[in-house]
Amino acid sequence: MATVTLTLSDGAQIKAAPGQNLYELSRGASGLVLAARLDNELVPLDAVPQRDARLEWVTYGEKAGVEVYQRSASFILNMAVAELFRNTRLVIGHSISFGFYYDFACGIPVTQELLNEIAARMRDIIARDLPFRRRLLPRAQAVDYFAARAMSDSRRLAEHSPCETLPVTECGSFANLEIYPLAFSTGAVSRFELKSYSPGFVMLFPEPEDFTVNSHIGKARKLFQIYQESKEWGTILGVSDVGRLDQVIARGGVSEIIKVAEALHEKKIARIADEVSERRDHLRLVLVTGPSAAGKTTFCKRLSAQLRVNGVRPLALSMDDYFIDRERCPRDGSGEYDFESPEALDIDLFNRHLSDLLAGREVPVPKFDFETGRRAPGHRLTWLEDDQVLLVEGIHALNPRISASVAEEAKFRVYISALTQLTINDHSRISTTDTRILRRMVRDSRYRNYSAAETLKRFPSVIRGERSNTFPFQENADVMFNTALVYELAVLRGLAAPLLAAIPPADAAYPEARRLLAFLELFLPVAADEVPPTSILREFIGGSSFRY
Repeated sequence: MATVTLTLSDGAQIKAAPGQNLYELSRGASGLVLAARLDNELVPLDAVPQRDARLEWVTYGEKAGVEVYQRSASFILNMAVAELFRNTRLVIGHSISFGFYYDFACGIPVTQELLNEIAARMRDIIARDLPFRRRLLPRAQAVDYFAARAMSDSRRLAEHSPCETLPVTECGSFANLEIYPLAFSTGAVSRFELKSYSPGFVMLFPEPEDFTVNSHIGKARKLFQIYQESKEWGTILGVSDVGRLDQVIARGGVSEIIKVAEALHEKKIARIADEVSERRDHLRLVLVTGPSAAGKTTFCKRLSAQLRVNGVRPLALSMDDYFIDRERCPRDGSGEYDFESPEALDIDLFNRHLSDLLAGREVPVPKFDFETGRRAPGHRLTWLEDDQVLLVEGIHALNPRISASVAEEAKFRVYISALTQLTINDHSRISTTDTRILRRMVRDSRYRNYSAAETLKRFPSVIRGERSNTFPFQENADVMFNTALVYELAVLRGLAAPLLAAIPPADAAYPEARRLLAFLELFLPVAADEVPPTSILREFIGGSSFRY
């Protein structure tokens, strides 16, 4: 085998000897190198280059590097628990602050003494600098492999997965199904903290900016309760991980799961409508917010229907119509239009209209044309009658500036998001952000003339805007609602996978597209025809019975 030439982004070249892996080649690179991209394909550092290629080192300072570090730390945590406690199920949950939540399925009480013991074993594993070794197993072999290790969650996934092969990562005597690369060895994980968060605990990771762990867990108890509620919904449905969902689909039972999942949504929306109705004597304004692709518009339409059942007439007002003309829109740090900024809205006009509407005056509501990026000519005369409540939705709806002209006792705040209930297995989580990306990608392709690549490249800016302008206000909500549906990723697979597969290797969005494709391949597909016309998912895939 001949020497391979690898070209870095600055034009410098590295010569790789036959059989030399990327880890050996990375030793002179700056920063904490955790993986690499060869011709835009994310690969682990134990990969041996086979041909001349473009090379980028993936460090902790970027999103992909942070994800490799987090997955590697999670593997080490599970390995430590397996070494310390036999026949104990530690189950990963959602993200909290800059960390992941875990709890023990067998009800082990979490004490600081216990966490100290686990952390000490993790540091021992890290000090041993054990290599992570990844291999592909044919599906039938993977079933036997996980069955022999009593890993029923991964065994189910292997049994019913549409994939011909499944990736297994081994380290010492521990193994897990890992669809994405990990670090080269355990020694790459140098910083973490385990912190109690009843009834479980959080593993906190170092911040990308300065590689220090922030021990403070932000205020998130209301959001945590919604996550716990979603776990209860998973128990009701009998679906907690991808393997169980695939099992239900393979056995022809997904229609029943869809009906119950949608009924859970409807029941919770009806309860929210009841809360609004109970405060009807002083409540005039319902504010609904959530991040991009949460399903705010359909949620508001379904809430409106339930309010009508209670004899309350809602008047909908969309904050989207109060965008300023695009050429006046502020820009973010990269020079792109910052549509997530509150300054992209005409806040003064919005507040004046709120005050006038609540005072019984008629207002000329503008209409924003997203195709031209400008306010459309004309307006819609609107007024609020005495027996109506004003229903406002938008990503800034809980920002106090948006409704500063309205008395606090007259407001009811709702925060919604797509908080995924499923995990891949006990040890590997599904990012809530991934669900929203896939929703938005399908919607943008169908209705907004954006390609999948454009959506992927735009989303980091969206997330930055949400962290600044939406998430800080989520705990101010009177109530929260989870719009995720346990079956939706199986539906989105058939719609999103072709869009992702069409992104060429040279495109900057290609690595992210490949990551999402590898994830979607775990799901057996479900036809979109199964989705009810009133489902929140219809806002993104089309076919809704609501008018938008």
